[in-house]
Amino acid sequence: MWARVFRRESGRVLAGLIRELGDFDAAEDVLQDTLARAVEVWTPNGAPENPGAWLTTVAKNRARDLLRRGARVIETRDEPAPDVAAPEPAPGIDPDHHTSGVVDDRLRLIFTCCHPALARPAQVALTLRTLGGLTTFEIARAFLESEPTTAQRLVRAKKKIREAGIGYQVPSRDRLPARLESVLAVLYLIFNEGYSAAAGDLLIRRELCEEAIRLTRELSELLPDPEVLGLLALMMLHHARRDARTSADGEFVPLELQDRSTWNRAEIDQGAAVLDRALTANRRGPYQVQAAIAALHGTAARAEATDWAQIELLYRTLRELTPGPMVDLNHAVAVAMSQGLDAGLERMATLDAELGDYYLLPAARADLYRRLGRRAEAAAQYRRALELVSNARERRYLERRLASLQ
Repeated sequence: MWARVFRRESGRVLAGLIRELGDFDAAEDVLQDTLARAVEVWTPNGAPENPGAWLTTVAKNRARDLLRRGARVIETRDEPAPDVAAPEPAPGIDPDHHTSGVVDDRLRLIFTCCHPALARPAQVALTLRTLGGLTTFEIARAFLESEPTTAQRLVRAKKKIREAGIGYQVPSRDRLPARLESVLAVLYLIFNEGYSAAAGDLLIRRELCEEAIRLTRELSELLPDPEVLGLLALMMLHHARRDARTSADGEFVPLELQDRSTWNRAEIDQGAAVLDRALTANRRGPYQVQAAIAALHGTAARAEATDWAQIELLYRTLRELTPGPMVDLNHAVAVAMSQGLDAGLERMATLDAELGDYYLLPAARADLYRRLGRRAEAAAQYRRALELVSNARERRYLERRLASLQ
């Protein structure tokens, strides 16, 4: 009943609890107690006018009770112990209100999770779990790995933070660039999970997209690096098409069939302006390249007017900057659209070893076969994609494509 509210507010509340307690596990325990208390109180009375402030206040009170009793008190290196006698905020006032992005608990949490002492996959997984509120399954999907692998990664990451005494703070400006790459990877994955949900009946989880954009915007104010701006532009350009990605009955609509009149042109213009700011530094990076690709899609008046030749060149650049199977798949699609469908299929044939168990490869291959009129091969690939897909709306889209061939 209250799942949407809890999902929206949990990251903010948990970040504040980690600052109070200095311990991930203790903070998660208090959060779960708080959510259980909310269900107990809200069910007969309804949710308060400001549920986020209510959850934060109750959670902080529980955390401070824990500190008073001396149970699981964890000292932090970078901040003094919280003042347990501090007065509680007045009802309706957000106790986490701040005037600078530097002191935002969620930004502190991102940089803590992205500490150099942690391996990159652990950095990303832990931040997705704590700040984004993603389940272990959703994180595993982002990593293209098994759930047990992700679960163990999370356990080891929290243990490393505890044992190494990693501080809960935003690093000084001179140390920010060294930590930036991991932070951007985290924000990108949070946005991607919101843009295309791993499982369930929702294709788009807007709260995750909006949270990733908000945090990236704050980070751009803290550190206006070209790649931070590039990522912000990329998110804005994609999110501007959100209303066209599903039909009136909520079904998935591919890019080429979207009603472009429903795209948010103001947001596309804003994203393009942010990208222009990034490009003035003349320091190219993968997020700027991806944003340039999104801008080419966003500014095409019709699907047929898309500059696929330029997009193919940009994907070629992206492969040089960040080689990987998903970049190769997208490049293969661009090759198909710019150089011929058979050329795209040839490139896809080299990706089975790395992407054979990921539904987007057979789905992309099926689409090219369909365009070529090779119906039996297209149907076989759609069936393979249906074996692998988890999101219910994407499943129904693939089923409709398969049915159209039959």
